Amino acid sequence: MADLKEFEHKMDRTLEVLASDFAAVRAGRANAQVLDRIMVGYYGVDTPINQVGTISSPDARTLIIQPWDGSLLKAIEKAIQTSELGINPQNDGRVIRLVFPQLTEERRKELSKQVKKYGEDAKVAVRNVRRDAVESVKKAQKKSELTEDDEKKAEKDIQDMTDKFIKKIDDMCAKKDKELMEI
Repeated sequence: MADLKEFEHKMDRTLEVLASDFAAVRAGRANAQVLDRIMVGYYGVDTPINQVGTISSPDARTLIIQPWDGSLLKAIEKAIQTSELGINPQNDGRVIRLVFPQLTEERRKELSKQVKKYGEDAKVAVRNVRRDAVESVKKAQKKSELTEDDEKKAEKDIQDMTDKFIKKIDDMCAKKDKELMEI
């Protein structure tokens, strides 16, 4: 039978992905991670913005993107405009400036919904790992590698582990939601 550590690792990985998703949610202050998912066409290859230039933050509400290849300015500008970022880039011919406005109540609610969706997706992923773990235990029991008592104990351990991760996801969502509403 597969060790339960393998399934716990998969659940941990889900939390890492969720944290990454949350980092990309714009919370009213300039954070270069919001650009991580925005791709720009660079010599025919979709490349993350952070790999085609330097990103700096001169103040709490501004990001400056300075591409290493000046011909990319228009492509970066277009990629940001078509993204879900909701910010209009300012192109001065050398750099692209992103000014993050104060979040409106409406935008906070939109972002809160996005956070909840990411949380639900993470819970689904954890439940899928639980399903795989339970199937693994049942297969082991059918092959007579486990007794029925061991099977029941393993299933209980899997459920306890799942509950622990679901609670962590809920806590992460609540924390991010609180952060959005406070700014």
